[in-house]
Formats: sequence, C-alpha cells, structure tokens
Amino acid sequence: MLKLIHTADVHLGARHDDLGEQAAIQRERQFAAFRATVDLAIAEKVDVMLIAGDLFDSNVQPRRSVERVAAELKRMADAKIRTVIIPGTHDVYDRASIYRAYDLASMAGSGPDNDMVTVLDPERPWIHLASCDLVVAARVFATKRAPHSPLEGILSPDMPDAGWHVGMVHGSIAIPGRTDRDEVVVTTDEIAASGLDYLALGHWHSAQNARAGSVTYAYSGAPEAVALDQDRAGKALLVELEEVGTGRSVKVEERQVGRTRFEKMTLDTATLKTQQALIVSLAKRSDPDLVLDVRLNGVRPDELDFDTDEIETALAPGFLKVRVRDVSAPALTEGPLPSPDTIAGAFIRDLEARIGELEASGSTAEAAEARDALRLGRLLLSGREVSV
Repeated sequence: MLKLIHTADVHLGARHDDLGEQAAIQRERQFAAFRATVDLAIAEKVDVMLIAGDLFDSNVQPRRSVERVAAELKRMADAKIRTVIIPGTHDVYDRASIYRAYDLASMAGSGPDNDMVTVLDPERPWIHLASCDLVVAARVFATKRAPHSPLEGILSPDMPDAGWHVGMVHGSIAIPGRTDRDEVVVTTDEIAASGLDYLALGHWHSAQNARAGSVTYAYSGAPEAVALDQDRAGKALLVELEEVGTGRSVKVEERQVGRTRFEKMTLDTATLKTQQALIVSLAKRSDPDLVLDVRLNGVRPDELDFDTDEIETALAPGFLKVRVRDVSAPALTEGPLPSPDTIAGAFIRDLEARIGELEASGSTAEAAEARDALRLGRLLLSGREVSV
C-alpha cells in the first residue's frame, strides 16, 4: 500500500483586508492548519505529502514565513516522508516566483543527493520516487494562464517504470458557463485519458472527490478557510493506493485539520418574542472557532422588529463571525377589516392589494417593503409607538 496526504490552497500569508483586527489571527489559524496537516502525515506514517499549489498566498512573502514552512517540511523529512510541491495561481512560477527566490528544498535540509523535498517546475515536470515505486507528474507553467491543458502529455515515454503514477494540477474542472474564463482548466475526459492512478487537484477550496473513467481525482480544499463562507474547507485528504487482486484500489478519506466550523440556522420569527431574547439564545452557542449564519424567515408579528447590525455587533465577541439575515415578512391583516370609509380601512385595503400585485409579479423586494409599510401603518393607526 502507498499512503499519501494531499493538501493545497493553504494560502499562507494571506492579507485578509476584510477582517480588520482579525486578519493576523486568521493567518495564524492557516499556519496552524498546515502544521496540523504535517502532524497528520507523521501520525499516519504516510509515504508522500502532495501540495497541489497555492501553498503561499502570493509570491511576496517575508523570509521568516518561508523559514516556518521549511521547518515543517524538515519535520516530515526527518520522519522519512517525502514532499512534492507545485506552484499554483497565487504563488505562480513566474519571474518573481517565491520558488525562484528561495530554495525551499535546501532550506528544509533536502540536498541534491536526496528526494525528500521536491518543487516541480517547467524544467522539472516529474519526479521518480524510487523508494515508493511512484512517479509524481505535473505540467507547471511560467504564466498564470495555462497555454494548454496541464494534462496534455503529463505521462511521457521517458519516465522510468513505476508501480504508481500520480498527477498534480492546480486548476478547475471544466464546467460550461462557469469555469470558461479560469486560468487553468481540465476536462473529465482528459482526466480519464491521462493514465494516472490518482490526480491531486488544487484551486477549489472545498474538499470533494470523484472518478473519471478509472482515474480517481480529488480536491483537498483549503486546510483552513481562506474566506469565512467556505464551509467545506478545513480538510486534508488521506489517500491510500493498493493492489487488490488483479485490480487497483484508490481510497480517499477526508480528515479535519482546520479549526473553523460552520453552522447554519433558520429561525421562524413567529416563534421569537424580542430581539434581546434572540441575542441571548444565540449567545449560548458562543465559540471562537464558529462561523454562525442565521436566517430569520416566516411571518413575524407587528410588534416584533429586528436590527440585524445590532444583533451581529452584540454577538461578535463570542464568535469567529456572525451573519444574520432577516428575510421574514410582516403579517397581512387578520380578522375583520375596518370600514373602507375610514382612513385605516382604505389604507389597509389599498396596500394589501398592492402587495398582492407585487408578489404575483415576482417583485419580492418591493413586496417586502410594502409589507413593512403596512405593519408600520397599522401600528401608527392603532396609536402605538414605533421605531423606524
């Protein structure tokens, strides 16, 4: 059996300008996830770690950040685990490449006489790891946009014989209308025809795997969420390749390495009493590693109103991030209507008719505004105070 750890899209050194004071914390969380992936590789006694692009968020990184990565790669080398890295679209192998500026292999203690750390590039598209009976191949380009499919000729006749062939690509699976403008694109037909046993993909930040013909391919996703809406991030993939009788088995298992958790909640506003009661209830779920996404829906009573900014601000100290969306709708009038000859009766009838027309035509935003106007109007006409 050959055991691999597959990771990608670590994006070390990401600026996270949108996170403000949380940016430095999130960068450390990303490095911690990378370290946890190394810990997993050592604990599982894998043969090789594959890093399928965007290890770094850009080619502009301080030396101390590269040294931290090299120290982790050395930990694996000391455990007899080999590492193969390809550049991605953020740490692209152009003239300013971080892999040209720093010799990551030598910084990790890997010399020319061993294969413990390898960075594949346009001049070195494959590595034969004889001790693992494995060839790892990748077509790396010196530009961000690939001039052709990286699977074109990925296995060449001049490669030595090996029991296993693994490919690495940082790019998108072709989806018409969605990935047409991506810098690097491969098709499932190309994957099926590649002759590989396994294709390690990077670029998409959600973990997933599938098969094309006889070839198993997978995205490891980002080991720690790069953006706080990536609820399938946080994984590394443990890949086991094994001869089974006359056939071959490729098993892909997701392992959690990131700390960020995601939770989505939908609450019916008809069951809620006050905004403060909602805040108290949600605060019980406080967790500094949790991204909480709350959706308020249903039909809410006239007296119930929400300020989502206030709710998010009140809850923010207890969570990594809180998002509250109010898509609830104020109720229409219940019971007998006032006489149409009264101001209240005429107002309610005219506005409810307008709401019906807007909802029938699909103008949901305008209908929601009209429902809220109806709610406020009813409160004012009944003599109650309202806040707008």
